[in-house]
Amino acid sequence: MLSLSGLSVVLALVLVPGPTEALKEGDCEVCLSFLGKFYQSLEENDVKFNSDDIEKALVKTCKDAKGKENRFCYYIGATSDAATKIINEVSKPLSYHFPVEKICEKLKKKDSQICELKYDKQLDLTTVDLKKLKVKDLKKILEEWGESCKGCAEKSDFIRKITELMPKYAPAAARARTDL
Repeated sequence: MLSLSGLSVVLALVLVPGPTEALKEGDCEVCLSFLGKFYQSLEENDVKFNSDDIEKALVKTCKDAKGKENRFCYYIGATSDAATKIINEVSKPLSYHFPVEKICEKLKKKDSQICELKYDKQLDLTTVDLKKLKVKDLKKILEEWGESCKGCAEKSDFIRKITELMPKYAPAAARARTDL
């Protein structure tokens, strides 16, 4: 009889759900950042905090999103090509002013890919030696600036284009490079 009650206690402990897992440091980097900025923009633009208006604003914001933020929008279904629609998992809690951290925790349970998104490390253009970077990284710099290098065939062509555009997109880095 004692072993039966011990077994039932163990079974009960296994079946009872534990505390929800809080986000760890570095988890959901893109989710937290994007939704934080989005929430700020809602407040600044005096958007009504109801689910429909928030959803419309989110879809509009996602149209302009690039890179990892666009991928986040795809995962929650806020892009036109998204396969799933869990956008209401964002709009409804935001309408009740839920903390962004809690929203990202819930999204993590729905789709773990959302919290696996991380921003690419930014290069410090003031100190980096462009000659030591890979062509892929040089192309990424131009892509982040919204530029392309038509007719670039060699690494030196990409470096020339970046140094040519640096005063426009990274003036501090351009000044530091001329001081060297």
